[in-house]
Amino acid sequence: MRLINKTKNTVLATEVKIAGTIFTRLKGLLGKKELPKGEALVIKSCNSIHTFFMRFPIDVLFVDKGNRVVEVISSLPTFRISAIYFKASFAIELPSGTITPASVSKGDILLIE
Repeated sequence: MRLINKTKNTVLATEVKIAGTIFTRLKGLLGKKELPKGEALVIKSCNSIHTFFMRFPIDVLFVDKGNRVVEVISSLPTFRISAIYFKASFAIELPSGTITPASVSKGDILLIE
């Protein structure tokens, strides 16, 4: 699957994995040494994340039920907790440096295909 910013017609990731079960949501990226460029993890039913015990910073998008970006976090460091975004339905974790003002902004519509 691919992650596309429909608003800006850009591809954010070419390999998207979905964390939809309790186990996959809890595990997330824990245990990984890196998140390679071009990969993304979509965490369903998620409006806040943490980076405890992770080995690398990540970019994060919080997205609502209509696939609209409600918050953009660039380079969230390890051992941090994000704010709670009550409008978010899911979170997308990307390699640090993926999100730039030209690639995604609040209000953009995303597509996972």
